[in-house]
Amino acid sequence: MQKGDSIGSTTLTLTRADLVRYAGASGDFNPIHWSESTARSVELPGVIAHGMLTMGAAVQLVTDWCGDPGAILDYQTRFTAMVPVDEAEGAELTVSGKIGTVNDDGSVRIDLTVTDPRHGDAKVLTKAQAVVRR
Repeated sequence: MQKGDSIGSTTLTLTRADLVRYAGASGDFNPIHWSESTARSVELPGVIAHGMLTMGAAVQLVTDWCGDPGAILDYQTRFTAMVPVDEAEGAELTVSGKIGTVNDDGSVRIDLTVTDPRHGDAKVLTKAQAVVRR
């Protein structure tokens, strides 16, 4: 395992139903996440995904790679772009991960790249990094 090694990539699809389920689980019922008219009234491009849903969905690549969600010691990111969720097509995110650092204690930092291919490959998250105990 060396810096720059890939841990893989995946494509995620988020639907409006996913947003409703997440709202129920998180308690975040802000109508910009489910009401087209409300989202547009505040000059959004339409209904957008919850930031924390996007963050949580992206880290699944790391969980799958390490095989144990409890091995993730730290996970953080910066939110840089909204994820519009079309009523018919949903939203699509591309997630890829590389080893950013192998630490002396055996842990590794995974650097994630999360983009929205339907909107010019806009980076949805930046500095998305997870530290994993190996």
